[in-house]
Amino acid sequence: MGEFALLALGIAAAGYFIGEGLKNFKNPDSVSKLKEWAIFEDHTLIPEKNVHNHLGISKEDTTMLIEEHPDIPHVVINNNTYYTEEGLKEWLKKIGK
Repeated sequence: MGEFALLALGIAAAGYFIGEGLKNFKNPDSVSKLKEWAIFEDHTLIPEKNVHNHLGISKEDTTMLIEEHPDIPHVVINNNTYYTEEGLKEWLKKIGK
C-alpha cells in the first residue's frame, strides 16, 4: 500500500507543477516560482560588524555612514542587522549619482 501512496503523491505533485506551468505558458512576463527562489540564491548576508571590509573603509566611518543613512538596504534578524553585498553596491551607486 505504501508504494501506491508514494506513486499517487508523485503524480499529484507532477500535475500541480504542470498545471502551474500551463497557466503561465502564454505569459512570458510572469515570474515562475523557481525564478522567485533564485532571487535569494546569490545574496550572502553580511553582518553589520563586517560591512567595513566590503566597503573598504574604517569601522568608525562605516558606523557613521550607517547612522547617517538609515535607508541603506538591510534586514534585521534576531536584533542583528545584515546587509547584502549587492544591496550595498546598488545603494552606493544610487547616492553616487
